[in-house]
Amino acid sequence: MFALIAAVLFLLALVFDIAGVALGGVVTVGTLTTAGLLCVALHLMGLGASWSPVKR
Repeated sequence: MFALIAAVLFLLALVFDIAGVALGGVVTVGTLTTAGLLCVALHLMGLGASWSPVKR
């Protein structure tokens, strides 16, 4: 789930960067990229996964 969110955030960052769109001082290309990287890190940690490893 976090990987899908990260992909959408990266897509928005790319479109905003190409179009030159700015949504105020808070939402910028840098913040979208940082949020995407955070979602990728959470995905790689295993959070939001639909399965869990078998514990012995």
